[in-house]
Amino acid sequence: MHGKLALGLFLAFFVCGCVNPFAPRLLDEPSDGGGLTDQRTPDGVFQNFRIAYLTKDTLTYGKLLAPSFTFLYRNYDRGVDLSWGRDEEMIATNGLFQAAQNLDLVWNDIVLAAGDSLLYDVSRGFVLTITFSPTDVVRIQGRVNLRLTRSRSDEPWTIAIWRDESNY
Repeated sequence: MHGKLALGLFLAFFVCGCVNPFAPRLLDEPSDGGGLTDQRTPDGVFQNFRIAYLTKDTLTYGKLLAPSFTFLYRNYDRGVDLSWGRDEEMIATNGLFQAAQNLDLVWNDIVLAAGDSLLYDVSRGFVLTITFSPTDVVRIQGRVNLRLTRSRSDEPWTIAIWRDESNY
């Protein structure tokens, strides 16, 4: 009997759209009061990136990444450059989103930007504050170099290459 009641409640919530048990809880609005922006501008990519982190929304984050996405970083302990692809990036980001109580990402000034309507390289600083618990807060300051791409000028930009230039 309890199984039928639980199934009935689950179906009621699922059908009415009150709860999506398969997605992480999203904030009604990010703390800056804005919603998703048009990703057909480079600024829209950065705004949506921030919103994905603020709301810990992997669906929004996944829309930022090109199918051929590559993350590049320097392992200073080993003295080598390493990389991973889109699947690994989504797993790593989901782990961060699940582990953190709160994320705050602030994009700093653009250091360098160049490109055309189909390929755009941009370098800018950031500050990421990760709150795992009230007594465990990590603040990371760094810089990213992103290569944004798209097939046509009326399509949204996606991140094809993310080179992390942070030194931590």
